[in-house]
Amino acid sequence: MVVVRRVVEADWAALRDIRLEMLADSPTAYLETVADAQARTEGEWRFRATRGSAGPENLGLAAIDDDGTGRWLGYLACFVDDAARGHVVSVYVTPKQRGTGLAARLMDGVVAWARDEAGLDRLHLFVHEHNPRAAAFYRRYGFTETGKTMPYDLDPSTVEIEMSMALVD
Repeated sequence: MVVVRRVVEADWAALRDIRLEMLADSPTAYLETVADAQARTEGEWRFRATRGSAGPENLGLAAIDDDGTGRWLGYLACFVDDAARGHVVSVYVTPKQRGTGLAARLMDGVVAWARDEAGLDRLHLFVHEHNPRAAAFYRRYGFTETGKTMPYDLDPSTVEIEMSMALVD
């Protein structure tokens, strides 16, 4: 059994651990290196965890193994920018849980939050051009490419592709 719930400040160490795992597993999927994440202080990790429970502007969701270990099996975050656009970021599911529907459960959580709490009518995300598995999941979930791209910060010779999904029925 896997529990999906909002991240709180007390989760800072588990958030740090899954962030390091996700950066090692998929180094081009996120805008941070393992070395940069390892250099963060406990205070920075606590801030990141607290930000995920900050109400209608930010959301952090953790997928946690309910077997008594408390091991995080997935993570996803979303934030509302200054233009009131919802951006899905940091989507990750551990390799052994891929293909189990866990990513969809995390995305279902962010969609519910975006509609009910943040009052959004659309979600956006960027996916690296060399991450076809993630892009395929987003397409299956209902995201479509907008035609917009931007250089990937850690390697500007590659691009990230913007995808968007309407939240209205």
